[in-house]
Amino acid sequence: MAAAPVPEGAPVEQHDSSSSAESLDRLYPAVGSTKPPRKRTTSQCKSEPPLLRTSKRTIYTAGRPPWYNEHGTQSKEAFVIGLGGGSASGKTTVATMIIEALDVPWVVLLSMDSFYKVLTKQQQEQAANNDFNFDHPDAFDFDLIIATLKKLKQGKSVKIPIYDFTTHSRKKEWKTLYGANVIIFEGIMAFADKELLKLLDLKIFVDTDSDIRLVRRLRRDISERGRDIEGVIKQYNKFVKPAFDQYIQPTMRLADIVVPRGSGNTVAIDLIVQHVHSQLEERKLRWDMAALASAHQCHPLPQTLSVLKSTPQVRGMHTIIRNKETSRDEFIFYSKRLMRLLIEHALSLLPFQSCTVQTPQGHDYEGRTYSGKQITGVSILRAGETMEPALRAVCKDVRIGTILIQTNCNTGEPELHYLRLPKDISEDHVILMDCTVSTGAAAMMAVRVLLDHDVPEDKIFLLSLLMAEMGVHSVAYAFPRVKIITTAVDKKVNDLFRIIPGIGNFGDRYFGTDAPPDWSDDEDALST
Repeated sequence: MAAAPVPEGAPVEQHDSSSSAESLDRLYPAVGSTKPPRKRTTSQCKSEPPLLRTSKRTIYTAGRPPWYNEHGTQSKEAFVIGLGGGSASGKTTVATMIIEALDVPWVVLLSMDSFYKVLTKQQQEQAANNDFNFDHPDAFDFDLIIATLKKLKQGKSVKIPIYDFTTHSRKKEWKTLYGANVIIFEGIMAFADKELLKLLDLKIFVDTDSDIRLVRRLRRDISERGRDIEGVIKQYNKFVKPAFDQYIQPTMRLADIVVPRGSGNTVAIDLIVQHVHSQLEERKLRWDMAALASAHQCHPLPQTLSVLKSTPQVRGMHTIIRNKETSRDEFIFYSKRLMRLLIEHALSLLPFQSCTVQTPQGHDYEGRTYSGKQITGVSILRAGETMEPALRAVCKDVRIGTILIQTNCNTGEPELHYLRLPKDISEDHVILMDCTVSTGAAAMMAVRVLLDHDVPEDKIFLLSLLMAEMGVHSVAYAFPRVKIITTAVDKKVNDLFRIIPGIGNFGDRYFGTDAPPDWSDDEDALST
């Protein structure tokens, strides 16, 4: 392939290192033996928000895809849109317009901003003097970009570095993203790497006049980054424009769609949205509840299930809380008693080791002590949080995390809306709490979240006051090493996936709220 022409007057720098040559060999289009300098200031957009609010709805941009089948695996990969174009061409604005027009619940917006390489001390000094070229391909960590996109396409969680443009360095903190129906990846070098191109299902180049891009860059760098007009113009002429001509503009021919005038071209954006909708329809990214319901009929209950012994006391408490005439006061009181018994039973299944202690009388006692590092409780909101007091009452200094999973009323799909977990949860035994489990959809998603945070499967204990056989089978089949612990298992689930005979909507009975017309036993809180 012919090398992209070097514009007249563009500075040229020879790169001697073999590693640099190898990285440039990956570039698409190919470049010649002469290479432009590695000097300039940043030319990227702000980091992406966790959600976008439109006039009609809220779109979550860091959510869990609801595409796990009855085997606990992702059935389809995400649809990835690549957005390329020059600095200040309006890529982020176009991405936002596409997201708003798509009207799908889960979208991830990923920017090349986050993937600048860590600079050496010498490079830091160059950057501080506006002498480091952040538009050169070597400025980006393409290996990390590719690994991140691959994991997102597979529905796995990823940790995204946070870049500080003031200090030209990565912050110590990382942010966690999950896969989604659609992933939009934007950046000036979005089409510059051969391996990266293979991950993009649709490539869009935002073509904006150079004068407009310069004006936008002036406005941004002066108002947001505290630079003077002379310095911005100097950087643009010396670094930004030559880099655009050599590395960015040649990639326009690789695009499936070119959008002239950027965000002002609403016709092009409408066509893009129609195409993406057709692709999503072909992929049929839907939670197959019917398959989940019928996958394990007539199978014996799994060995990983442990049911609290049905003593007259336990049976009596179930009689009270299942009775529709029971007052809210009594419902809460006897539910708490059952929760305490359930937690105590679950703790007895934790690993213990022999331990010898000396009694006050000076004699040895052969006892047992917990052999793990720590216990963390994770409640599936909202009903799961009602079990937290019982866990705190029997586990001193227990840590608590929360996961909010809501059912989409239109699709019946579980959707992750909120997540808060301790940073080092991977070293703990985790008590995952939800009061009722019907299909197992929410429980399976919660387990996937824990696995994504490196919690070993055999250290996850799923606790529920009441489960349907269907939910038990679904969770056990997908995650055979997760321990499932409950006080009772009901055999049936009706056409609306409610447990029969069941307990009703636990959250509404406990908190005294009114149940929506189509409530679910798996998740008490439904999306509005």
